[in-house]
Amino acid sequence: MTTTDAGADRVAVRADDTAPLTILRQGCAIPAHPLALDDDGDLDDRHQRALTRYYLDAGVRGLAVGVHSTEFAIREAGLLTPVLELAAETVADWARHSTLLIAGACGPTPQAVAEAELAARLGYHAVLLNPGGLGGVDEEALLDRTRAVAEVLPVVGFYLQRSVGGRYLSPEFWTRMALIPQVLAIKVAPFDRYQTLDVARGIHQAGRAADLALYTGNDDNIVVDLLTSFDFGNGAGHQRVDVRGGLLGQWGVWAARAVELVELARRARAGESDLYPELLALSGRLTDANSAVFDARGAFRGCIPGIKQVLKDQGLIRSTRCLDQKEVLSPGQHAEIVRVRREHPQLTDDAFVAAHLDRWLA
Repeated sequence: MTTTDAGADRVAVRADDTAPLTILRQGCAIPAHPLALDDDGDLDDRHQRALTRYYLDAGVRGLAVGVHSTEFAIREAGLLTPVLELAAETVADWARHSTLLIAGACGPTPQAVAEAELAARLGYHAVLLNPGGLGGVDEEALLDRTRAVAEVLPVVGFYLQRSVGGRYLSPEFWTRMALIPQVLAIKVAPFDRYQTLDVARGIHQAGRAADLALYTGNDDNIVVDLLTSFDFGNGAGHQRVDVRGGLLGQWGVWAARAVELVELARRARAGESDLYPELLALSGRLTDANSAVFDARGAFRGCIPGIKQVLKDQGLIRSTRCLDQKEVLSPGQHAEIVRVRREHPQLTDDAFVAAHLDRWLA
């Protein structure tokens, strides 16, 4: 990765028209789509559409909408359907290649199934099934919920860190989830190497290493995850479970660089070993940047406003307002964001955004 505006050329290139679910299995950079609001808290259609256009022109092959970065409160605010519709319509109008659309689904089984059915009607290809907020629901019930949703659309499983509503899930749970044929990917975001390994081992034990994609959501270890192959077995039983891509709120900002990063990691794992020093040097930079954007010092309370602040500073949205007005930047967080943008220009795509912003807003 360099600080040149490599992304500017990407806009004009028509990529191959790979089927969306093949894209999911192969691995790619998938931004978790933020929500653009005005200062009054109303949906800002123009800037919401501009964000989607930005991600597409940055070269992403997939988008996740209705997930944590899109704000779970869109459901209570009556915005789930409009936001999902707007993203799907913009992709249909703007994309120069086949694009994977993943919809977030939340809540107990009836709610999650209903949200998957809505996504299917709108042309989405898969569901990211959020395990948070289900309190006393045991692992068996979570698996039954997964099977019910998988009857509607293919599922991306999700290991969510405890600090934002996740829970510990046993290694056996992940093996059993991987045995569900319609589970095509799992996002690991426990921020814990042992629990990340549990998911990879579950994929191996289910015999799904070849066709079930592991995606990183570990914001504290993005680059290292992208370079990681988990080895299991010996001799004829040897298998590798690779981290094939990332589905990240972090990639809601600086998306052109995220696409480059995934490609560099792929090339490094394919044998271009000279790329490892550059990538490992970037690892610390990206973790530092994420700590500011996601408000690690404030226990992640300012993570969504942090994403919005970067996008606002670039002109992609007008306000850092969230649906939940208690979600605001932590004291000193904006100064930290300014610092990491200054210290880590390798990670930003400001020139790319500036070159195309007027088109996206038109």
